[in-house]
Amino acid sequence: MNTQSQHANPNKSRSPRHRAREFALQGIYQWLLNNEDSGVIDAHIRQAHGFDKADREHFDALLHGAIKQSIALRAEFANLLDRGIAEVSPIEHAVLLIGAYELKNHLEIPYRVVINEAVELSKSFGGQDGHKYVNGVLDKLAPRLRPLEIKGN
Repeated sequence: MNTQSQHANPNKSRSPRHRAREFALQGIYQWLLNNEDSGVIDAHIRQAHGFDKADREHFDALLHGAIKQSIALRAEFANLLDRGIAEVSPIEHAVLLIGAYELKNHLEIPYRVVINEAVELSKSFGGQDGHKYVNGVLDKLAPRLRPLEIKGN
């Protein structure tokens, strides 16, 4: 994972929920690469520096929810990809799982916030243009998962 951007501005204030997304991203990335048990990953991440500043409840929902629902979530966005899921970088794959999970399961979070947060994660940890890819996929997915919210805007 590219952590350069994360450390480029250590004084940048990040909300507890954003921190939860960052830690969930790390866990899902680890799960994608090693297929480790989510409980083992969870325990490891809770020991990480700065975890005490994260929204633990949201972290739990994202990490465990995205992993449990990964097959259904991938099915939601698979036909929006320009390549097979195996060809998507693990960072963008993990961010798409988080974004799709939040769009589907956390209706209290506005869809624009979900997409913006996913883009920010991709900018911080992903490849050079990964954020554009994530933005494009989630922008097409949002009307499917949030038709009433988008219609109202």
